Amino acid sequence: MADVVPGDGGQGDEGAGGLGALAAAARGAAARGLPPVHLWNPSFCGDIGLKIARDGTWFYRGSPIRRPALVKLFASILRKDPERHVLVTPVEMVSVEVEDAPFLAVAMRVEDGPDGRALVFRTNLDDETRAGPDRPMRFERASGDGVKPYVLVRGDLWALVTRALVLDLVELGEVRDVEGRAMFGVASGGAFFPMAPADEMEASA
Repeated sequence: MADVVPGDGGQGDEGAGGLGALAAAARGAAARGLPPVHLWNPSFCGDIGLKIARDGTWFYRGSPIRRPALVKLFASILRKDPERHVLVTPVEMVSVEVEDAPFLAVAMRVEDGPDGRALVFRTNLDDETRAGPDRPMRFERASGDGVKPYVLVRGDLWALVTRALVLDLVELGEVRDVEGRAMFGVASGGAFFPMAPADEMEASA
């Protein structure tokens, strides 16, 4: 499939709601830092064919957007509303289909801080997020009785922690009492994030 490049006279340059217009608006907003998308409430312009696949690839009308800089630009104006993910500018808003999570956490490092150990994740788009009370982790059931970890990046946008890092998380895990039940989880930034009941983890070991 051909790559989509806004500004080349192709699909991305179609009028209002087109990728070219979104890219231009995003560039203007990004020039002043991370855009304040939570403050914008433009009219909803519908679905123009944007999708973020499970592996983190962005698509426009079935074609992958291969330019990393362009993907990062669009990610800077991504927002999660109660009913959908959207790309939003001061003048328009379009929906984005997200198969799982909008980001992937592809690397992790452990740092020492005033609240003890902190887990710092880097996403596939080079954002960094430090797990803690303001950037929590959550764990969902995966196929085969496994777990899928997620970490909050910003707003209500989450990163799926890649499978390669799951074993590292398990090695950092510990058992703590949570509301009277022994839970296996990980601590970061002064917060504890339960992964699964301790007896279930022992049974699967």
